[in-house]
Amino acid sequence: MYQKDYVLRMIEMIGELIAQILGLLNKKNTKKASQILENAYRDFLKEDASFFRGLPKEKLTNRLLQEHNYTDEHLQVLAELFYAEAEIQNAKEQKALAIEYYEKSLILFRFVVKNSSNFSIRLEQKINSLEKKLNHSL
Repeated sequence: MYQKDYVLRMIEMIGELIAQILGLLNKKNTKKASQILENAYRDFLKEDASFFRGLPKEKLTNRLLQEHNYTDEHLQVLAELFYAEAEIQNAKEQKALAIEYYEKSLILFRFVVKNSSNFSIRLEQKINSLEKKLNHSL
């Protein structure tokens, strides 16, 4: 029970962090938003952002689950961080990078939903939002 409470709190904290990053992007402060995101990778997932950025999307879930013993909750956190990464790149008008991170985020959210025994309307909405973003960018 303690572990589940901790994970739920971590996911709540990620939501607050993403809101903060999006607020900074609305103010055109991409530098501060990027700095917060860089710290979030290490704070929440105990790895540098460059480690996650370098993972190919085709091997994303297998590599993290098998080689690094991540849980679905870790993958959900990473999906949120990739989403924030995409939003930052989009604000910087780096469309190709934004698409790459939106795709990675979508892969992880789909994986989490597929493997979850609980239905989450929030995750389904996030998936739909990402699919729309990707369909409009292509």
